[in-house]
Amino acid sequence: MNATSQSVEIPAAGVVLAGDIDMPEAARGVVLFVHGSGSSRHSPRNRYVAGELQKAGLATVLIDLLTPAEERIDSRTGEFRFDIGLLAARVIALIDWLAEHDPTAGLGVGLFGASTGAAGALIGAAARPDRVGAVVSRGGRPDLAGDFLALVRQPTLLIVGARDEVVIEYNRRAMEMLAGEARLEIVPGATHLFEEPGALEQVARLSRDWFAHHLQGLKTPPR
Repeated sequence: MNATSQSVEIPAAGVVLAGDIDMPEAARGVVLFVHGSGSSRHSPRNRYVAGELQKAGLATVLIDLLTPAEERIDSRTGEFRFDIGLLAARVIALIDWLAEHDPTAGLGVGLFGASTGAAGALIGAAARPDRVGAVVSRGGRPDLAGDFLALVRQPTLLIVGARDEVVIEYNRRAMEMLAGEARLEIVPGATHLFEEPGALEQVARLSRDWFAHHLQGLKTPPR
């Protein structure tokens, strides 16, 4: 399916964030990628998953949640990657921007979170229940969303590698706290980064099916 690509700079919670939007013809929804620790919109894993979503008719937005200056600091100190409040505030601002930006305005929004970004995505879903239709976490730390988990009523898919044992436990605990439909998918033989043959393909397939089902026909109100 043909998609148009656009690089954008988006004002969000007092800063300007760089991102890439890929828009298939007659998109059925839009998925915002919320990356995690030490990653960026250039992550080959997220870009692969985004490409598979685009083939299914879903628009994708890959965004850097930190400014270049913040990324330089974070690479030395790790100061921002676990600042869940900061990440969540920017996710919420980006959800609001999608509601106003033509041509994503009116489309149901999905959130794809990885690592600590999964917590930011879930807090964003809790804060914008009328705009966010579904959430997927890949190797995420949904537990870091804390009490906000009880406010997330959107269908949420948690994907973890079978060899990522500590993160599996974090996800199991978080799933018990989620208020809406929740499913835990454990990818056989996979480690945290899903680098094993076929592992990332399974992540992409699970994510595509989840978003395609839950965002189909979903419309969101203007801001």
